Amino acid sequence: MTASILIKGATLPDGTTTDVLVQDGTVTELGTLATKAERTIEADGLRLLPGLVDLHTHLREPGREDAETVLTGSRAAAVGGYTAVLAMANTSPVTDTAEAAERVLDLGRAAGLVDVQPVGAVTKGLAGEELAELGLMARSRAKVRVFSDDGRCVHDPRVMRRALEYVKAFGGVVSQHSQDPSLAGPTACCHEGELSGQLGLPGWPGVAEEIIVARDVMLARHTSSRVHVAHVSTAGSVEVVRWAKAQGIDVTAEVTPHHLLLTTDLLTGYDPTFKVNPPLRPDEDVQALRAALADGTIDAVATDHAPHARHDKEHAFVDAAFGMLGLETALPVVTTVMVENGLLDWAGVARVMSASPARIAGLDGAHGRPIAVGEPANLTLVDPAAKVVVDRAASVSLSRNNPWHDHLLTGRVVATLLRGTPTVLEGALA
Repeated sequence: MTASILIKGATLPDGTTTDVLVQDGTVTELGTLATKAERTIEADGLRLLPGLVDLHTHLREPGREDAETVLTGSRAAAVGGYTAVLAMANTSPVTDTAEAAERVLDLGRAAGLVDVQPVGAVTKGLAGEELAELGLMARSRAKVRVFSDDGRCVHDPRVMRRALEYVKAFGGVVSQHSQDPSLAGPTACCHEGELSGQLGLPGWPGVAEEIIVARDVMLARHTSSRVHVAHVSTAGSVEVVRWAKAQGIDVTAEVTPHHLLLTTDLLTGYDPTFKVNPPLRPDEDVQALRAALADGTIDAVATDHAPHARHDKEHAFVDAAFGMLGLETALPVVTTVMVENGLLDWAGVARVMSASPARIAGLDGAHGRPIAVGEPANLTLVDPAAKVVVDRAASVSLSRNNPWHDHLLTGRVVATLLRGTPTVLEGALA
C-alpha cells in the first residue's frame, strides 16, 4: 500500500485544471475534490504531465561505474521528471545476452526510482558481424523490445536486414546509430564544414548520417519491420524520414535536446564538453529539427544522456570522449526551445516526451498514459514559468560533462511520482 496523495489545482496537458487523487499507485479521482489524503501537493499554476520516458540513456553500469551507475543515473532521471528510461547496451560487458539484460533490469528495480528497461545489442559485442541473442533477450524477464548497437552503426546491410527480420517476430524495433564509417571515420569529431576546416578538426559530414537513414528505411520497407532512427541531427535526415512516413514505412525517429538548441559554432573554444556523436550541426539543421519535432516527423525527444568521468573528457578536443549529460535538463530545454517559441503546446510536450517514446519502447501499458481515472500514477509535475540557471555542480549524476552549465532555461520539475510513490518532491529527491 502506498500513501494517498492529493494534487490540488494542477493543469493537465489539455489545459484543464483539476484535483487529482492518487491511491495505491493509480489515479482514482479527478475533479474538485475535498478528499483528505495522507499528503497534499499544492499545484496551482503547475502542469501535470504523464511521467517522462527516455528512449536513449547511457547508465554505464556494468563497467564504467566511475562515470555513472544505474542508481545515480536513476536519480538524475527522477529529478528530470522521468519515470522510465531505456538503458543502452554499450556497457562492459555488452548487454548482448539474456543474463546481461536481466542484470540491468534487476539493478534498476533495486534502485527503485524509475523503471529501467534494458536495450539489447543488435550484434555480439557491438562488433557488427553476428546477431546477438535477440530472441533470448526478448523472452527473458527483461522482455527486451528495443535493440541497438548505439555508439556504433550496424553498417553491414545484410546484418541490418537480418536484425529487422528477426525482431519482427516479437514486435521489436532496431534503433540505429546512423553513421557510415567510411564517410565519418574513427577520427571524425565535429560537423564537416567551413568551421571544421578553420579549427583543423576532422569532419563528420551530414551525408554520413543521411545515407544510413535512407538505406535503413528501405530495408524496413523490404522486411515490413520497424526501424527507429536515433539522435537525428540533419535536415537531410528529416527529409528522408518525412518521405518514408509518407510511403507508409514503419519508421520512428528521435532528437536530442542538445541538437534542438546548440550549434557547431560552440566548438570555436575547443571545449570537449561540446563533443558529441552525432556532432552539433549548423543552425539550419537545428531549425529543421525543431520544425520536424513540431509537425510529428520526429516522434520523440531522447536525451542520449552520456556521462563521462573527468579523465575521459579533459583532453584535447579530438581525443576527448563523445557525449554530454541530458536527463536533468531535457524538459527545461524543450520548454525553452519549443514551448516558449510556440512550436509545441503542453499536450505536444506530453506526446514527444512521454506518450510517443513509451509507445516506441513497448512500455505504453504503464507509461505515457493519459491522466485519467484508473490509469497508473506515473506523473510529473512541472513549474512551466520557473527560470533556472544550470549549475553543473548541483547535478545528481556522477559526471559533470554538462553542456548547459550557466545557461538560463525555463521550466523546473517540482515532483515526480512512480506508481504513486514520490521520487522527487519540491525539486529534490524525496
